[in-house]
Amino acid sequence: MPSRFRPGLPKDIAELSRLLTSARTERGASYLGRPALLSAYLRYFMPWNIYRLCRLLASLPFELKPGDIVNDLGSGPLTLAASLWISRPLLRNIPLEFRCIDKTPSVLEAGKKFFTALTSSVSGEKACPWILKTIRGEIKKNGKLSVQIRGKPAALTAAVNVYNELFWDFSPLDLEGLEHFTEKQAELLSSLTDKTGSILAVEPGIPRSGEFISLLRSFLLKGERFPLSPCTHNGVCPFPGGQSKNKNKWCHFSFDTEDAPLDLHKLSAAAGLPKERAVLSFLFSGQLSDKTKTQKDKAKIRIISDLFPLGGEKTGQTGDWGRYGCSERGMVLVSGSRKPIEKTFSGALEELPLTAGKIDAKSGALIAQL
Repeated sequence: MPSRFRPGLPKDIAELSRLLTSARTERGASYLGRPALLSAYLRYFMPWNIYRLCRLLASLPFELKPGDIVNDLGSGPLTLAASLWISRPLLRNIPLEFRCIDKTPSVLEAGKKFFTALTSSVSGEKACPWILKTIRGEIKKNGKLSVQIRGKPAALTAAVNVYNELFWDFSPLDLEGLEHFTEKQAELLSSLTDKTGSILAVEPGIPRSGEFISLLRSFLLKGERFPLSPCTHNGVCPFPGGQSKNKNKWCHFSFDTEDAPLDLHKLSAAAGLPKERAVLSFLFSGQLSDKTKTQKDKAKIRIISDLFPLGGEKTGQTGDWGRYGCSERGMVLVSGSRKPIEKTFSGALEELPLTAGKIDAKSGALIAQL
């Protein structure tokens, strides 16, 4: 970055953050076409998005084979392709084709330059076998794309950090409008994906995202696109958010950022936007597999909350501690002493017996002892 622009970078990052949150109505359709804001996005938001996405992609149960297609809707600076290259090294020698769709040409061009530099530094003289096709277009609220996508259906269709820009305009009370919007988006994602393929949606881990992800899950399930992760079941979502009885509990996952690059932490602090934790909501859907079966006397429980005290000394090591989890039977309170509960991190998958006849008085959750 030219030295004359470096002093103003933290201020540009803070301004872009404002336009992405409290001042969304001011930013305009092509806000990333402005050089200063694009620079801020590439140097702050993109690295954090890659960091967060790599943590997720490394553990998702999908496989890609030579010649497969990946659709990346609202791709931005090719964040998904970069994250896949970093987090799934076994894919680096497999020929894949990416259709990267975004409405801002300068963002796509910046992404191509970054991806070329990234893959060259890792693979040395060996050419990257991935084909990246950049397409100018966008997702419409009616469930259509502004551009026609030609070719065979994709093995993986992804929409990362794009839908929050579309569903944000819906009033929290307009559930009917949000449902109609989500149903159309589920149809779009399915139409672009092979019957044996997978769909991935990732959004910021905020309540509105959790509500959207839960609705998307239900509509994809109707089309026989089954939730494979983070869900442990195909039943009713216990964490729909919105105006439900559990509206203050939504499906999201958080983790510490201690291992993120020090320079990125310094830049974040300079912009007044420190990142001590990264949070996301996501859904990965595809075909069912019977490779893993739960023991009859146990329930599969996906941990989705932070650690919190249930009793005893809140700052000490005594007393019970807990985390909320999701299971086929509904919401579960996983409890135990502090050390084992601490090790059961947000996103972990546990198989535990449910305590017969016991319900948590505060949340109404079933109880499992760790």
